[in-house]
Amino acid sequence: MDTQRIVRTFVEYYEQRGHRRITGSTLLPPPGDPVLFTTAGMHPLTPYLEGRPHPLGRRLVNVQRCLRTTDLEEVGDPTHLTVFEMLGTWSLGDYEGPASLEWGYGLLTEGFGIDPGRLHATVFGGDDRTGPDTDSLDLWERLGVPVERTVEDNWWDNGPTGPCGPDSEIFLWTGDTPPGSAPTRDERWVEVWNHVMMRHRRLADGSLVPLPRRNVDTGLGLERLAALLQGRDSVFDCDLFDPWRRLLPPLWPLDEPSFRLVCDHLRSLVVVLGDGVRPANTGRGYVPRRLVRRLLTVLLRDEPSRTLADLPVELIGHTLDHFGQPAGVRPVREVLLDEERRFRRLLERGRRVLDRPRFRGRLDEDDYHYLHDTHGLPRELVRGLRGQ
Repeated sequence: MDTQRIVRTFVEYYEQRGHRRITGSTLLPPPGDPVLFTTAGMHPLTPYLEGRPHPLGRRLVNVQRCLRTTDLEEVGDPTHLTVFEMLGTWSLGDYEGPASLEWGYGLLTEGFGIDPGRLHATVFGGDDRTGPDTDSLDLWERLGVPVERTVEDNWWDNGPTGPCGPDSEIFLWTGDTPPGSAPTRDERWVEVWNHVMMRHRRLADGSLVPLPRRNVDTGLGLERLAALLQGRDSVFDCDLFDPWRRLLPPLWPLDEPSFRLVCDHLRSLVVVLGDGVRPANTGRGYVPRRLVRRLLTVLLRDEPSRTLADLPVELIGHTLDHFGQPAGVRPVREVLLDEERRFRRLLERGRRVLDRPRFRGRLDEDDYHYLHDTHGLPRELVRGLRGQ
């Protein structure tokens, strides 16, 4: 099942159950949101989760692009991407968690054809603030799905304050043997869907107060689901990455971890630039600047003559088209090349600085801070130049 069909199946399934599709927003969060980028499908819906009536009603479904810099160090493993798409559903004070979970189970097993024997769930086991999520537990037991109870792993929040609540996560078994153990004890269980019972607001003092209504917020990663349904070993092998697999290796022969990082960062850059963000030394603009530096550090490590000028424009266009971005290929390419020129100048300056006697031995934290604050050399660049 290709990604287009996955999206269509997902949206139609929930439209048949009274959900209205809302248009996904850009990576830029709504005004007043403290995060730099949209990291979850619920970000644009925060005012409605907090009680404001939504113009399209109380049952919603959408596809939202997201960016998570917290996962940068994990990019290259089978499941993490910097920019990805989240399939989401919401009940704004309408149905509760068990209905959401039962529909999710039905879509996975009937709509996507997943063997129920390969599913496992986790639920919130309760803590000193709120009791266990017995409703979700009862639902999974009725459906015959094994359940693991946790605490920290099944409480969802979006920061120190704001909407939050217990969640129930659905995992899919990816091992070659029959399922064994439980999700927290076996990495062959891969999380595919999170259903959050968003009933509380956390205040600055850490206390919880009820939201005006009991909501359900779910999120399902498109690329991860596509890889699982297509029987691929990683998100980088699903059909969305076919053009990258076809065009990049002949141009830049890379080992698999390096290919994944370069592919992820280039694709993410196209989406970020396509949403109008421009590189800078601080704030939101530092994210694309950091992505450029990370990918070029890897790309140039074995062959300094490599350049982003050789990047096939087809890959830029394919990404912009997939994410429905109006930005043209040429402006995006020009920003990439300009950042490459900046990076190469930084490399030259960095080599001269690191050649000083002071920096030829082991570097401590004071050295790293000095190199960053005085010479604009981030830690990862310094480590790259030193071959660490």
